[in-house]
Amino acid sequence: MKKKSLITILVILAVIILSIIILARPHTETSKEIAKCIGENSELYVQLGCHACEYQEKLFGENYKYLNKTDCFYDREKCIKKEIQGTPTWIINNIKYLGARSIEELKKLTGC
Repeated sequence: MKKKSLITILVILAVIILSIIILARPHTETSKEIAKCIGENSELYVQLGCHACEYQEKLFGENYKYLNKTDCFYDREKCIKKEIQGTPTWIINNIKYLGARSIEELKKLTGC
């Protein structure tokens, strides 16, 4: 009986962990047009090793390349000049937004 209970608990834990992983992943990739529009109307500051930056990148998928981004690990001087306090930081209409943002919020902020 103890062995069956342990197996049941392990199965339940596995289902919970898999559910969390699946729900935490972005479900759709941002379109090329939206990514280009956001990229043309914003600046994105990221840093190598930043987990929130990696999450932000996953939201855009392949179209991440269309963003106007600077990696503060490699271009530290530019980030110091812009007074970037943390990453990711979005600059839209000269206003800084610290932290990862949803695509919907970025569309509203950039007018895309």
